[in-house]
Amino acid sequence: MLQVPTRVRAFDWLRGIAVLVMVETHALVFLRPDLRMGVFAARLNFINGLVAPSFIFAAGFSLALVQVRTALAPASGSSRALRVRKTVRRVAEVLGVGLLVNYIWFPIRHDPVWLLRLDILPCIAVCLFLALPLMVLLAAQPRALAVVLFLLAAAAFGVAPLFEHVTGPWANVVNRSGSLKPVFPLLPWAGYVFLGGAVGAVAARETLHILQGVMVGLGAVGLLLFELVPFFQRIYPPHEYAVSDPGNHGHRLLFVAALLLLLLVVEERVPGAWRSSRPIRFIELFGTTSLAAYFFHEELLFFQLFGHSLARHFRDACGWGGYGALLLLVWTLTALLVQATNALYPRWDDFLRRRMEPKKA
Repeated sequence: MLQVPTRVRAFDWLRGIAVLVMVETHALVFLRPDLRMGVFAARLNFINGLVAPSFIFAAGFSLALVQVRTALAPASGSSRALRVRKTVRRVAEVLGVGLLVNYIWFPIRHDPVWLLRLDILPCIAVCLFLALPLMVLLAAQPRALAVVLFLLAAAAFGVAPLFEHVTGPWANVVNRSGSLKPVFPLLPWAGYVFLGGAVGAVAARETLHILQGVMVGLGAVGLLLFELVPFFQRIYPPHEYAVSDPGNHGHRLLFVAALLLLLLVVEERVPGAWRSSRPIRFIELFGTTSLAAYFFHEELLFFQLFGHSLARHFRDACGWGGYGALLLLVWTLTALLVQATNALYPRWDDFLRRRMEPKKA
C-alpha cells in the first residue's frame, strides 16, 4: 500500500485552484451589475463559495501533517522544537500580512481597533494558533489527535448558529454582527481548520488509500448534514443559512471533499509529463505561495496609487469579455510578483533559520 507522499501535491493543487478562483471572485467588481445578477454569475458564485472552505481546510491539514510527521521521526526532540518555532513564525507571517491588509484598507489612523478585523488571513492565523498547542501535545498520537480535532470541528459547526446573535465586543469574534463587520468570524470557520487538521493527522501516518477513504467519509458526512437542513432549521433559533447553518457547511464540505478525492486519485494513478506542464506549474505556483498570491492580487485590484487602481477604473464597467481579459491580467501580474518574492524569500528564510537554530557551545 502506498504511503502518503512527503509533499501531497493534491493539496497544493487544491490551494492553487482556490487562489485562482479567489482572484476571480474578487475581480467580479469589474463586471456590470446586471451581469452579476444573471444566472451564470449565480452559478459562478456557488463555486466561489467553496474557496474559503478549501483554503482554510488546507491550512489546518498542512499544520497537522507537519507536526505529526516531525513528532514521529526518529530522534525528533530538537527537530521538533525547531519545527514548532518555525511553524509559529509561519503562522505569525500569515497574521502579519492579514494585519497589513487591514492597515491598508481601513481607517487605522483614526481607530486602530480596525487592525483586529477578522478577514480570512487573520481568521486562519488565530485558528492555527489555537490549534497548534493541541497538535504539538498529541502529535505523537495521531489517531487521538484526529479524533479530538474532528470533535472540535463538529463543535465549531454545531454551536455557530447559537452564537449568531451574540452582541458586544465578542460579536467581532464569533459572528458577523460586530462593529468591525468581520467577514470570517471564528465560528464556524475554525471548524475547517480543525477538520483539515484531523485529516492531516491521518495522512501523516496512514496510506494514501486510507486518506482517500477519509475523503469519501467526509463527503458522506457533508451530504448527511445537507440532508438535515430542515431539522437544523427547527432546532436552532433563527439564523442565517448561508453563514452559520451546519447544513450549508455540509454542502460545501461535500464538494470540497469530492474535489480533493479527485485530485488525490489523479495524483496517485495518472502518471505522465502533464505533471510538469505549464498549467500545472502555474497552479502549483499559487498553491505553494498562497499567502503572497493573496496579498498581491488584493493590491493589484484595489490599492490606489496616485488615485488610480484597476478597481477604480473598471468597477461595474465590463462585459464578460472585458472581465476575462482583466482577470487574465491580474492572474499574470500576481504570478510575476509571486515569482519575484520566491527569488527573495529564501534569503530571509535562511537568515531567520540561522537565528532560530540553537547555538553550539
